[in-house]
Amino acid sequence: MQFLFAGLLMAAAVLAPAAGNAGEHSAGPTEAIRFASLRAKEVNVRAGPGVRYHVKWVFVRKRLPVMITAEFESWRKIRDSQKAEGWVHRAMLSAARTVIVQADTMTLRRRASEKSPAVAQLAPGMVARIERCDAQWCRVSVRAYSGWLRRDGLWGLAPNETME
Repeated sequence: MQFLFAGLLMAAAVLAPAAGNAGEHSAGPTEAIRFASLRAKEVNVRAGPGVRYHVKWVFVRKRLPVMITAEFESWRKIRDSQKAEGWVHRAMLSAARTVIVQADTMTLRRRASEKSPAVAQLAPGMVARIERCDAQWCRVSVRAYSGWLRRDGLWGLAPNETME
């Protein structure tokens, strides 16, 4: 059984505020709750929907799952697994679905069963690409490994969401 560790991967965002104007946006955003992932290695998160708003922080982790909570023109308000919120341009998001391990070390299994042999151990903070999910298990891939993880302990899925 292989052990995979998150290491510096927990540093998902650099919380270095940038200078700039924060102003309020005049037209209200529309709600559109769904999940996506970050398309680029560096993604600016802004205080509002537009380049005139200051950069609150920069994500420095490609494929990190995020929840889209609102839309305004070509901007999406996102929330990460730590509940931090801000606005990103839609071009910085991908429809490719990922999850992040939030629980203690999770066992990646060959089949969707607690009795199935272990393939690898995933540390908190590791990101895995979703292949499919049912009510209790998700088939995922991470690095060169594929297998099944229990849904509890993962962030990046709606509570009753299944994927085929």
